[in-house]
Amino acid sequence: MKQHQISLVQDSFSKVAPIAEAAAEMFYKRLFELDPKLRSLFRGDMKEQGKKLMTMLAAAVRGLDNVEKLVPVLQGLGVRHAGYGVQPKDYDKVGAAFLWTLEQGLGETFTAEVRGAWAEVYGVIAKTMITAAASAGNAGVTGHEASPA
Repeated sequence: MKQHQISLVQDSFSKVAPIAEAAAEMFYKRLFELDPKLRSLFRGDMKEQGKKLMTMLAAAVRGLDNVEKLVPVLQGLGVRHAGYGVQPKDYDKVGAAFLWTLEQGLGETFTAEVRGAWAEVYGVIAKTMITAAASAGNAGVTGHEASPA
């Protein structure tokens, strides 16, 4: 990731933070439209899940300035998600739902350049999580590349 991409992601996320609850709701709605089977992976209160998602995203976005500290956090998250039943193929749908949510939330400020920066960042995050899950020996996990399109 280049510094310019990191800056684009951080700047655009600062515009999402004030609408975090609505963004999380939009994200999960879109995710379950893309793949209704993923709904079964979530057993708790979706508002609470949305808060956790946005908190994790905020931490990840801030952590882009210090990737060495962020990587172990993402690796642990990947292992936990695999334990919940998340498969490598699911990361593609998550990426698509996430980029769609950003597009809806940011409107015209979600330019092709901003989209590209987010796609790059999400790809790195997803690959880190998938690789960690595979290394931990979680069943069904492979080195699948995530592409958030």
